Amino acid sequence: MIYNNIVETIGNTPMVRLNKLSKGIQGTILAKVEYFNPGNSTKDRMALKMIEDAEKAGILKPGGTIIEGTSGNTGMGLALTAVAKGYRCIFTMADKQSQEKINILRAVGAEVIVCPTNVTPDDPRSYYSVAKKLNQEIPNSIYPNQYDNPSNAKAHYETTGPEIWKQTEGKITHYVATVGTGGSMCGTARYLKEQNPKLFALGIDTYGSVFKKYKETGIFDENEIYPYLTEGFGEDILPKNVDFDVIDQFIKVTDKDAAIMARRLSREEGLFVGWSSGSALHGALEYAKDHLKKDDVMVILLPDHGTRYLAKVYNDQWMKDHGFLESRAFSTARDIIQSRNGKDSLHTVNKSAKVSEAILVMNREGIDQIPVIENGQFVGSISSAGLLEKIIQDPQLSTKQVGEIMDKSMQFVAPDSTLDVLSSLLNKDNKAVLIRDENEKVHIITQHDVLKAIAQ
Repeated sequence: MIYNNIVETIGNTPMVRLNKLSKGIQGTILAKVEYFNPGNSTKDRMALKMIEDAEKAGILKPGGTIIEGTSGNTGMGLALTAVAKGYRCIFTMADKQSQEKINILRAVGAEVIVCPTNVTPDDPRSYYSVAKKLNQEIPNSIYPNQYDNPSNAKAHYETTGPEIWKQTEGKITHYVATVGTGGSMCGTARYLKEQNPKLFALGIDTYGSVFKKYKETGIFDENEIYPYLTEGFGEDILPKNVDFDVIDQFIKVTDKDAAIMARRLSREEGLFVGWSSGSALHGALEYAKDHLKKDDVMVILLPDHGTRYLAKVYNDQWMKDHGFLESRAFSTARDIIQSRNGKDSLHTVNKSAKVSEAILVMNREGIDQIPVIENGQFVGSISSAGLLEKIIQDPQLSTKQVGEIMDKSMQFVAPDSTLDVLSSLLNKDNKAVLIRDENEKVHIITQHDVLKAIAQ
């Protein structure tokens, strides 16, 4: 068959049975291998759909410019579409994305603007804000906005879902995908649930993202947001394409577990996949080992190709530098917590409590800093050094409420943050950090904890 252009080859990706990595698990584990798309990722599907729908609506005209904030893969799909249709492309990317992704986009003619990662979405420097600003400034341009554009989820509803249903002959019982913009999870799951209302949709989230807690509690908790390394999924916003009603459960996967599983997929199954594919499989297997039955069929969407991560996940030195191939004791925050053998307990003080009550807790427990909570949320912190300084200035301070004098909240970090990361975060202004483990329990790690771990 001869195709008229490259975008006609998008879709109809293969389904591959996992053999070695599914040992010991009941049921059938299948992978929907999306790197067979021409841009090597599942994002090709929705990139083409967003542009075609914009053309039909008259929003995108000949010679126009496509401007988008991307983690790389959506940009590749848009760039290929632009090449086929004669458009200009400008992409904004967070600086945590791999250099390979930036180089690939430039290789297919796109202009790339790199923006800082660790800023809020509404910060004018964020890759969301920069893309929107360029769209306002450049005539005859569109900002597809993959996060809120319904064409994103619609692409997967029209293609990925039907393909999976046909390839499994309607036997699929569980669908697993990472959740970022929400398109590949929610569009696909919506179609599959229409065919089989009993289908179970498992969303994979990462530590530092808001999805899991929001699904379980309805609370958008900013304390859940902190830097993480895995690329392409998890968010610090709630995209309109994330339909929580079609996602039955979320599982969070750490950067380290994801990276190791991606490498295992390559070595043990011959699937040279990207980092988030490791996240998807690790989370899927965690669920499957306890819940999958003999006749169940689980399909895991593997989003992209390993070539995007040659300098990171597939670079031994990079893995060692981040503690992912480290064998020494206490190499991560999780190791520090586990070394306590469950004996640690986090002491907190309510925002409305008197300062004198907080001082009493600190004296009784022999601690010099306490997180401040309000309605179950972490809203601030107090320390003995800070209290002493303030009491000298105001002798009546002990009668005031904690909320009146508290400092900023302690930062949450990922459980697999290595000692060098923890050390860089702990300084004279931040003497402790918080970690939420797999069971949603919160722990505190202080400068003393890190020093003790380094000395081991």
